[in-house]
Amino acid sequence: MTSIAPRTDTTAVVTGAPRGARRRYAGSRRDELAGWLFAAPFLIAFLLFMVWPILHGVYLSFTDQSLTGAGGNFVGLDNYADALTDATMWRSLWNTAWFTVLSTVPLVILALVMALLVDRGLPGQWLWRLSFFMPYLLASTVISQIWVWIFNPQIGAANNVLTAIGLEPISWLQDPQVNMMAIVIATVWWTIGFNFLLYLAALQNIPAQQYEAASLDGAGTWRQIWSITIPQLGPTTIMIVILQILASLKLFDQAYQMLGGVSSDTTRSIVQYIYEAGFVDYRFGYSSAISYIFFVFIVIIGLGQAIVTSRRGRSKGAVR
Repeated sequence: MTSIAPRTDTTAVVTGAPRGARRRYAGSRRDELAGWLFAAPFLIAFLLFMVWPILHGVYLSFTDQSLTGAGGNFVGLDNYADALTDATMWRSLWNTAWFTVLSTVPLVILALVMALLVDRGLPGQWLWRLSFFMPYLLASTVISQIWVWIFNPQIGAANNVLTAIGLEPISWLQDPQVNMMAIVIATVWWTIGFNFLLYLAALQNIPAQQYEAASLDGAGTWRQIWSITIPQLGPTTIMIVILQILASLKLFDQAYQMLGGVSSDTTRSIVQYIYEAGFVDYRFGYSSAISYIFFVFIVIIGLGQAIVTSRRGRSKGAVR
């Protein structure tokens, strides 16, 4: 008697996988292809406007390329050597660091005070929130023009206040000794609203039960702020400091606009010096080299902040 062998799917035998598994595999491949197609516009834009400029900038930093089209010859590390021995470059870097220190401290402390006042039940909270945050929505050109008028040596409000309290008027934007402070004041007024909003959101996430328990134990308002509020705001404060340092290091537009494009040894930032080297002196290769030196400087700061943050997190974990 002849036995009939069961029918088998030769394709499944050859591929070594059941038919359902092959269908799932084909479906996943189609999904993967669809994902790449959806991401393709962004990837193309990212390559064209991020990756390519970075790579081209690195190439330019090793050449004597000029804005006029002249040059383009490979000069090796000459641009970097010139930049590292350029006193103006180091002075501009110092001005940037000094501005970062002067602006970051009040932008953290004052933002926290403003958020505490609103969170603690200051009358007319919606008006205070709007007033504190509104300047952040304005463009740098608007902010610069407002403060140029405020710092006007003849009719400005700043000197009118000083005169009213018996002090001598100041040439805020003309005196090299004080024009950096004028830029800091304008920047703090302009950007403090963002930090205020971050602190206010963090304050509203602190459980009210902690304050109630502290109040029952006899802790006053200041003790509650010191022992409950400030420790709870630690992660937010670290984030604000990091964001503020990175933003302050990019100082250019408000200083350039408030001083009318005039640079001095006390206010020229590193970004402005890069601009002057590339678009005023036409030294594209040299300005590219300075840009990447500044990039390394920012990376070092970022790594330092990451190390401090990670150590702080480990120490908190060990205490717990």
